[in-house]
Amino acid sequence: GNFANVLIALVNCNDWTKRPKISADGILTALAFCRIVMLWAMLINWYVIVYNLTLYNSEVKIIVHVAWTVSNHFSNWLATSLSIFYLFKIANFSSLIFLHLKWRVKSVVLMMILGTSVILFFQVAVLSIDETIQTSEYERNITEKTKLRDILHLSNMTLLTLTNFIPFTMSLVSFLLLIFFLWKHLRKMQLNGKRSQDPSTKVHIKAMQTVISFLFLFATYMLTVILTIWNSNELQKELVQMLFQALAITYPSIHSFILIWTNRKLTQTFLSFLWQPRCWLKVKGTR
Repeated sequence: GNFANVLIALVNCNDWTKRPKISADGILTALAFCRIVMLWAMLINWYVIVYNLTLYNSEVKIIVHVAWTVSNHFSNWLATSLSIFYLFKIANFSSLIFLHLKWRVKSVVLMMILGTSVILFFQVAVLSIDETIQTSEYERNITEKTKLRDILHLSNMTLLTLTNFIPFTMSLVSFLLLIFFLWKHLRKMQLNGKRSQDPSTKVHIKAMQTVISFLFLFATYMLTVILTIWNSNELQKELVQMLFQALAITYPSIHSFILIWTNRKLTQTFLSFLWQPRCWLKVKGTR
């Protein structure tokens, strides 16, 4: 996962710095950076809990959880923005609302990311207070402390569930609209006696494959996160904990490889990288 995301970031970052604007490449670059942070936060959390629990003091716990929360939030919304970006760039409906949003797709994506950052601010604040109360050694009234901790913990779990469920729902709607548009496109081509494998149809199908893979992996990840936060008692078992961590890591890892596969520039760079050791071995063998 780190390899795939670093590759995406390096390839797209150079082009994006030359033309800094909101585009699919710009969203991919930001998504790759967020997922690198997200993967390392998940790996550190998993390592500390399973192998070295003594390192899990209050400061480390808060830093890791905040890093994961922020990277998870932007990873989900950037991936959703990518689905919406594909929809507005490919689909073409006669609705005035759709056309209005299509002409302003960059502003729509930017406002969506900035708007959801308000939710992130409250989520990080609630998480930090919740973690501080849980690990604080300051003696207070036990009943009052327990009630406050329960309220904060419930608020944190609710916000986390919503920040995963809402972008998933928006991606699902984008996917259904894309399917509907492709069905209309294929039907129109059949009526005109054209082949169904024209370049525009191939672009539509490739975009749909990307969105389908994202939805499947995102659904698995979302269920894993929801089960983790709402069923913490089962996570006391080491085997269950490792299974949940493995399922969670597949989403930011495998989806990044799928993004490479559906992008010609990234695919060529990836294949040339894989080709280098073989060329090096051939040159070494001829000496």
